[in-house]
Order: sequence, then C-alpha cells, then structure tokens
Amino acid sequence: MAIPPASAVNGHADSPSSSSPNSEKSPQPQPQPQPNPPSTDPDIFNASSVAEIKATLSHLHTQEANVTSRLDALVASQKDFSRELSRLDLLRANLGSQTTTTRSIRHGMLSPAAVTADRISSAVRRLDLEQARVKATLDVVEQVAELKACVLGVSGSMGAPQDWETAASYLHRAAQIPDDVVKGAFAGEMVPTAEVPDPPNVTLDTAAESLCGLFLREFDKAVKEGNGAKITRFFKLFPLIGRSEVGLDVYGRYVCQGVAARARANLNAGTGGREGFFYANALTKLFEHIAQIVDGHGGLVERHYGPRKMNRVIERLQLEADVQGGIVLDTWGDERHVDRKLTDIKSYAFTFLVQSFLPTQRPGAPRSHSPARAATGGEDEGVDMKEIDGLLSETGIMLGRWSLYCRFLADACNLEDEKYTLPQFLADSPLTKKITTRLATPFNTMTTFFVRRSVEKAFQLDESPTGLTLNPHKPLKSDPPHITSAVDDIMYIVNKVIQQTLATSQITVVTNVIPTLARVLGSDFIGMTQRKMRDECYPRPVVQGALPPEQTVIAFLVLINNLDIAVDYIRRIVVNNTEAQTPLPSTHPNPTQPEETISQLDSLFPVPTEAKQASQALHSLSSSFESKVSDLLSDGIQVTFNNVIKPRLRPILADAFRDIEYQPSPDDPSTTTPVLTDDVEDNDMHTGPNPGAERPTTRFTTSWTALLTPLSRILTPPSFDKLLSVTTTYLSRLLEKRLWSYHGRVNALGATRLERDVSGIVNAAVDVAGSGIGGGRYKHREAFGRCLQMVLVMGMDEEEWEDVVRGGETGDVVDRLSVEERGRVRGMVRRF
Repeated sequence: MAIPPASAVNGHADSPSSSSPNSEKSPQPQPQPQPNPPSTDPDIFNASSVAEIKATLSHLHTQEANVTSRLDALVASQKDFSRELSRLDLLRANLGSQTTTTRSIRHGMLSPAAVTADRISSAVRRLDLEQARVKATLDVVEQVAELKACVLGVSGSMGAPQDWETAASYLHRAAQIPDDVVKGAFAGEMVPTAEVPDPPNVTLDTAAESLCGLFLREFDKAVKEGNGAKITRFFKLFPLIGRSEVGLDVYGRYVCQGVAARARANLNAGTGGREGFFYANALTKLFEHIAQIVDGHGGLVERHYGPRKMNRVIERLQLEADVQGGIVLDTWGDERHVDRKLTDIKSYAFTFLVQSFLPTQRPGAPRSHSPARAATGGEDEGVDMKEIDGLLSETGIMLGRWSLYCRFLADACNLEDEKYTLPQFLADSPLTKKITTRLATPFNTMTTFFVRRSVEKAFQLDESPTGLTLNPHKPLKSDPPHITSAVDDIMYIVNKVIQQTLATSQITVVTNVIPTLARVLGSDFIGMTQRKMRDECYPRPVVQGALPPEQTVIAFLVLINNLDIAVDYIRRIVVNNTEAQTPLPSTHPNPTQPEETISQLDSLFPVPTEAKQASQALHSLSSSFESKVSDLLSDGIQVTFNNVIKPRLRPILADAFRDIEYQPSPDDPSTTTPVLTDDVEDNDMHTGPNPGAERPTTRFTTSWTALLTPLSRILTPPSFDKLLSVTTTYLSRLLEKRLWSYHGRVNALGATRLERDVSGIVNAAVDVAGSGIGGGRYKHREAFGRCLQMVLVMGMDEEEWEDVVRGGETGDVVDRLSVEERGRVRGMVRRF
C-alpha cells in the first residue's frame, strides 16, 4: 500500500519538486520543517513512522466526532430557541398595547387630577400659615393679657394689702412670659395704665428690686428675732422674684452664723480642762453640725430653688468650716505643743537600739545605756510616750472624722457616678491643706517614732519565760508558747498602729505608715533578735567537744520561738484587718437569702482602688516580714541542729547497732521471724543468741526520745517540725552510710532482720510512740526513702528481684535507687 505524502494528509498537494527526504533522485536539498509551538496533540509534520501517522489520523477522527456531536446538539436546541423567541415577540406586542393604554390614561385622566391636587395643597398650606399666624397672635395677646394681669397684680399686692407672697407669685408668673413679648412694642402699648404708666419690664424689674430689698430686711429681722417660721417664709420667696442667688447667699450667711456660734461654744466649753479627745470632739461636732444642716435643709432648698442648688450653700458652709476648723487645729497644736514634740521626736537618738547593734566591747562588760540600766530608769527618755500615744489617738480620730466629712460632701454634691470624687471647692479649701500639714504629716512622723520607740522599750524591759529546763523529768512552769515579753508588747503596738492608721480612711497615710512599719520591724525587731542570737545566747560549748550550757540553749530556743510567733501574729493581724467580714442588715424580702457581707477595708475605703491599695500594703508588710524572718529562723534551726543535735546523732546510731550481727546460720533458732505487732517494744525483742537483749530499735528510741523531748517541749510546733526535718535528713544520710558499711556482712536471713531494724528506727525517728514528739509527722519518712529501699532490695526473693531487673512493676517501689545502686545493694548480701 502506497503511503500518501504528509501534505496530502493535511489537505495540501505537494509540488512536483517535493519528494521523500530519503530520495536520492532529487538533486535539491529538502526544506527543514518550521518549529511549531509545543502542543500535546500529535503533529503529522513530526511523524516519523507509520504508527505515528495512524495515531494522528485516529486523533483527528476523534476531534471530528466531538465537533459533529456539538453541532448536532446545537441543531437539536434550535427548535427550543425559536419557540422562546416567538414567545418574546408575543410579549413585546402585548407590552406595546399596554404602554399605549397607560399613556392615554395619564394624558386623559391623571394630569387634570394632579393639577387639582396641587391647587388644593397650596390652598391648605396658605390656610395652615394663616392659622399659625392667628394662633401666634392669639398667644401674644394672651401673654400680653397675662403680663398686664401680673403687672396690675404686683402693683396691687404691693400697695395697701402688702401681700408679699401674692406679689412674688405674680412676678414668678410674669417670669414665664418670653422677654421679647415683655419688651415688645405691643406690650408697651397695651399694658401700661393710668395707675401703672411705666413699660411692663420696667415695672417688673422695679418691683423685683423692691421686693428683694424688703425680703432681705425681713429675713435679717427674723434672724435676729430667731423666728424660724419667718426665716423659712422669706427664704422661699427669693426664687419667685428671680433672686435665687441672693436667697442662697443670705441663707448661707445665716447658717454660717449658726455654725460659727456653735463652734465657738464648743471650743469655749473646755476652758476648764481640755484633756483627752477634746479637740477631736470639737472638730467632730463642727462636721456633724454642717452635715445636719446639709441633710436637713437640702430638701427644702432643692424643692424651692431647684436640683443641685444646695451646692452653693455647701460651698458657703465650707468657707466657714475652713475658718472654724482652722481655729480648732491651731488651738490644738498650741495647747498640745505639737511642734515642740515633733522637734523632740526628730532629735531622739534611740541610744539603746544604736548601742545594741554596736560590737560588744568585752564579754560580760555592761555598756553604758545598757538594757539593765534602762530597765532601772538610768536613761532619761526625753519624750513622754503617753503623750505621743494620746496625740496619735486624737490625730487619728480627727483624720477619720475628716474622711467621713469629705465622703459625705462628695455624696451630697456629686451625681451618683461621681459620688466618690472630692468636690473641687473642698479639694482646694484651706482646711484641706491644713489637715495635711497639721494632722497627716505629724501623724506619719509620730507613728514612726512611736513604733520604733515601742520596739526599743520592749527590748529594754524584755523578760524571758521562767521555769524552763531541758530535763524531761521536770515540769515546765510556764505555759506555751515560750517566748519573751517583747513579742507580745511589740505585736500589740503593731496591731494598734495598723488599726489606728486604717481608721483614718486616708489612703496616703496608710501607704506611708504601713511600709514604714515594715521597715522598723525588719531593721529593729529582727535586727535585735539576730543580734541576741549571735552575741548573747549563741549555743556554743564552753569546752570543746562538750554540749552548750543548758540556759544558753534554752535562751536560743526561746528566740527562735519569738520569730515563729511574731510571724503568726503578723499573719493574724493582716487577716483580721483585710478579710474579716461584717454582716450588713439584709433588705431582701426572702429571709432565707444569705446576708450581704462587706470587708472592713471596703467600709473604711469605699473607693475600690483605695481599698485595693490598703490591702496590698498590708499583705506586703506580711510577706516582707515573713521573708526576712524565714531566713533568720532557718539559720537558727540550723545552728540548733549543728551545735545541739548533730554531735549526738552519730553516737546514738552507733550505740543502736552495737554488737548486732546480720549473718545468722540457717540452724540458728533465732532466725525465726516473729509476728509483728503494733508495739515497737514487742517487735524489738532480740531473738538471737541472747534472748531478751535490746535490739537497735529500742536503743535508738530511748536515745532519740532523750535527745528531742527537751527541745520539743520548748520549741513551737512549727519550729520543732523544721528542726525535725533537718535532723531526719542528716540522720538518713548517716543510716545510709551504715547500711553501705554492711557489704558482705549480711546473709539472706540477716537481711530480713536488718529490714525490720531499719523500719523500726525510721518509725521511731518520725513518730516516737508514747512521747508525743512528731506525732503525725509522717512526711519526714520521705527522708529515709533510700534506706528503706536498700533493705527492701536486700530482702527480696529471686522472683521479685528478677522483676526489678526486667523493669517490671516491682521496680517502681525502688525508684530512689539507680540501676547500679540496686545491683550493688543486691550484692551486699551473702546468699547460701
């Protein structure tokens, strides 16, 4: 079969000169095909074999079939398309007829109706305008008529009848008429009469001025006569004549006269004696009098003068409060010699505290101004602490009353959402500045001195508890906790000062005093205690190798108790002042509902941010004090352990295992394991060659109890718990070393006995039976975890040990030992 040329396949005829590229008859070179763009379809020009030509033909046939099917689909849809076009032509014809009908209706019917409607609307608008003008004219006529009636009424009432209330009411009615009507030309023509020829505005102004002068004279006359009914009568008339400011000013002057008279009477009442809280009571009465005026007269003022009009009276009252309050504070400062006392306070040297921190000159040599001399009155204090205490109490009361007064005025003058904001006139008042300089600042200074001097005095008069002994067979003559008197004295002062400071409700005072109190406790109380622990009662042995003297150890333990109890005191003080809840009266109709509660700080500091600041200051005091005490307390516990307990632990443990062997023979009847009971004494009976001999547990328990019982009777439970924790940790290391020393000296039967002895020692160490030491302190058992796991591995049978080696569940009970340590412990036992 002949293969047609490529050009024929693509529908082109080759020229005569075109031939196969393999033909050798053509002398001319064949033209190279032009490069085509890349395509995924087969290209006949690039075909090089019959198979590629056939593939190209097959592809062309497929394309032809696709094009044919698409053309058939278009032809098939031609009928539907033609039918839709016919429907559109029909709809277009109908729409044209409707458009023609609508156009004829618009031109024939709606256009005349629209013209008529527009004409009617214009007429209605003109009518409405005329009606509005007529109504406005009638209103003006009515207002002018009302104005004329008011003018004639005022003139008639101020004539022979002298009916001031009626005249004031006519003026009030006239004030409701707009000014453009009163001063208008129409009113100027219609209102004047032969009896009242002046323009209405002139007549009304003249009448208002005349009535205002009359009311002022009558008000002052009623004030002089003390006629409360007439005072109220004329006070209510001022707003009716448009003179509200005048009425408020004269009323403010009137009430201020009463405030001044009452304040002078209160201050002069104590000329015979002004002791105690006289000036605080005088300032309190001043504030209470003003509050009664504001609370009692505020409703009357706002009812007749309008809302918030009482603020003008309050500002006038505050001016009088500035004067009278300043007199009270100045007199108080002069009578109490506050400035002189502040000078004495600032110059006080705190000789005892300063010299107490100096290095000791020589052992046993008393220093000048020593505690002994101070306790016997050898040192002149220079400042009377009772006077300072009285001044602090009186100052705190005045600051607290001032806070309540400011809170009351803020609530009375401001809106609900600003009831805690201090009014500007009060914030800028002279009395506010004087409260700060004459009360708040001296209070801060005197409080710092009072606390520090109280700490100094407490240590000067410090007394240690009597009847303490380390002999467990002698009873203690004092009740726990065994502390010196300084702790109770100082913490009483701290609690008192904190309560005094919070009662002022002055957040600036609180944020100044509380941090200062923390600094004084940290520097003086903790510093003095540290100095005593270091210099006076450090438990060092008199002879090397011996134990410290008994009284020195007791004194050191008492100082440790001082620190622990002081922390507890501070915690309780802070909790009582921050978290104590006070129930409020329940207003809920259902009595089963829980009562509302409010903390003490929230009641003293209604502003949430201030209450939060006060709470943060108190908690900061507690945390900083506890942090400083914890370091010193830990050092004291460590010193007690190193100097009192540690030298005796190794001999106690050595004595417990004295003459004890753990290599019994299988034929030894003592190898029978006894049945364990709850009694350590019964479990500890020796079953070896010497029946009835003491076992390690009995020896250890006896020595351990004799060592710790004296300390536990003196130390507070938390302090002793810390001491026991340090002791058990060290004892566990000693016991572990002893167990490692038994390498090769324990057989399988002895391992059981060793495990029983170690368990008994651990039980005795964490909870001595019958002695009351460490009762419930099983947390200390964790310190002996390695020792217990060592004896457990020693006594395991082969199956359990294989499970440990394989990493099974049994291995979890010896997790404190490494893999190498487990193997080493297992190898310590000699097996048959």
